[in-house]
Amino acid sequence: MSEGLASLRHQINSADDLESVVRSMKAMASSNICQYENAVHSLDDYYRTVQLGLAACFQQYQSPIKTKRPPSNKAAIGVIVFGTDQGLVGQFNEVMVEFVCESLQKMPGNKLVWTVGDRLQSRLLETKLVLKQGFILPNSVDVISTLVGTILIEMEAQREKGTIDRVYIFHHRPNVDSIYTPVSQQLLPLDAHWSQNFASIQWPTNNLPEVMPERSETLSAMMREYLFVSLFRACAESLNSENASRLSAMQRAEKNIDELHASLKQKFHSLRQSGIDAELFDVISGFGAME
Repeated sequence: MSEGLASLRHQINSADDLESVVRSMKAMASSNICQYENAVHSLDDYYRTVQLGLAACFQQYQSPIKTKRPPSNKAAIGVIVFGTDQGLVGQFNEVMVEFVCESLQKMPGNKLVWTVGDRLQSRLLETKLVLKQGFILPNSVDVISTLVGTILIEMEAQREKGTIDRVYIFHHRPNVDSIYTPVSQQLLPLDAHWSQNFASIQWPTNNLPEVMPERSETLSAMMREYLFVSLFRACAESLNSENASRLSAMQRAEKNIDELHASLKQKFHSLRQSGIDAELFDVISGFGAME
């Protein structure tokens, strides 16, 4: 009886320790979600400003964008995939790998894949995709800018060499119904079709904009900002989705631990009561035998 009570007491203490760890993980995930959500919301206004700047450039000057290098028949499609390096996120990387493979099968030509996150790269090694050296996943909003700059430099270098001619981004985006949803976006090239989409944007006021001082310099600056914001937003949304998935997993774990804790306590009290009843029965039986 005492061994059974000791074992149950040990299990209850272990459940208490595990519950404290889960609560700490929940608090960290909630804090991270706030900072990444604030980053995404802050980018919305800035992205709108960049959109209007590009619209002004293309509406005032209808000349097409001149590409530095014509597309090569041997050039591949560059693919940037955002994953996670941490655990307790469910099928975060697996869902992304499946989405990437299905999407790239529909695109003709060779593909070169750059991953953001080592665990995602290990998952993609099991596929037939050609992987390049990956990037380190940032652990805070402050480090995202450094990552974005590194990716842009690498993509521009590969385009200059003629290795790639198009670039696509794959990442998870927060979703209310399913926590997150895998999405893709074409990042490069910034071609005529891309410029036409911005030229069709309606200016929000009756005052027509004027691009000053030089259209080419302003357009180049706006294009750089567009690439930066697109990559920054993709990374922030991916990290937001990762922490949302972790928070959901911790909530499920906390519920299971509470149920286990209640069950163990019930067993403990039941076993203890049975021991007390047995001792009382022995006392009463001994007293009756003495009489």
